[in-house]
Amino acid sequence: MAIFLTKTCIFHPLSLSLSKSITPNFPLYKIHPISFSVKATKMEESEIKEVGEVGGSTQKKIFVAGATGSTGKRIVEQLLAKGYSVKAGVRDIEKAKTAFSTNSALQIVKADVTEGSDKLAEAISDDSEALICATGFQRSWDPLAPWKVDYYGTLNLVEACRKRGVKRFILISSILVNGAAMGQLLNPAYIFLNVFGLVLVAKLQAENYIRKSGINYTIVRPGGLKNDPPSGNIIMEPEDTLSGGSISRDQVAEVAVEALNHPEASYKVVEIIASLDAPKRSFEELFGAIKQR
Repeated sequence: MAIFLTKTCIFHPLSLSLSKSITPNFPLYKIHPISFSVKATKMEESEIKEVGEVGGSTQKKIFVAGATGSTGKRIVEQLLAKGYSVKAGVRDIEKAKTAFSTNSALQIVKADVTEGSDKLAEAISDDSEALICATGFQRSWDPLAPWKVDYYGTLNLVEACRKRGVKRFILISSILVNGAAMGQLLNPAYIFLNVFGLVLVAKLQAENYIRKSGINYTIVRPGGLKNDPPSGNIIMEPEDTLSGGSISRDQVAEVAVEALNHPEASYKVVEIIASLDAPKRSFEELFGAIKQR
């Protein structure tokens, strides 16, 4: 994402927009999460399989929205490396063709989240079984840009999934989206990001919509995003817990991909950072330690 004071970008929404990377060096500490519940009719849970022949038919694809973004590209690459068939949803197909190597398991389609759910449903089609949303607004003079992409764009993807019967939805969000309720109104990162059209507020509203939709979701809230290779092990905490810390985009992509195959990740919001002091834990342990709300 973009702010940096060192070589670290801060949160997902600005990752494609700021040319200079700066990351505030905030101390990491926890805050007791604020509980709330949302009633929703949960869609049937199912483990997502890697691509292959099952019962004589080819497995369906994983749709990645925002596939050419700094995090989205890593998600696509990791999915392909694990043998998944991927449909990359992008705004600019020509740009996407230069971003990815030729791969028979990769299909690139036009998918602009601001153009409504009907067009997105056409792009998702009937051959997608799960969607990973890694979109983020680009900085512009339009103060509504974060709401068009991070709120309405996400809603459009959810509705497109419902139209196509896609039952698994993974969203890359950000820590501090609920900063106001956490007592983090004066946190420099919270202040900085919300200068850009209240992007954290837009993201939180999108999260709430997903949680009420009934779709099988995993919402991943990373800390400050780094383009560097992973350094340290993943720390995963419940929602509204972390107010600082950073993590490699590679690890964020890994969490998103692993959420597909771990039932423990269903209907959960997780916050992630990395630390050299953290012990190595399996994803089953990491997701399993987080309680549903």
